[in-house]
Amino acid sequence: MSTGYRPLTIEELTDAADIFFPRFKLILERMPEGSTVEDALNVMEKVAKLGHKQRHDKQKVKEFKFGSLRTFGFVKPSANTTDDL
Repeated sequence: MSTGYRPLTIEELTDAADIFFPRFKLILERMPEGSTVEDALNVMEKVAKLGHKQRHDKQKVKEFKFGSLRTFGFVKPSANTTDDL
């Protein structure tokens, strides 16, 4: 065993399981009959990737809207900006 390796504590495992298993159960319940646990884990990975992409896309839209409002003069920069330094 490497000197830098520290096994997870029971508390750390419990915290991780509290996050993982509700998400896994959601995917497993939606899988077609006859699907394996490995199938569900692969689908879970794909769904998580899609979810992260959707989150990123939503954030980009919010940034664009805010930037557009500022461009057209609807949002004024705060007085304590350092643009004129």
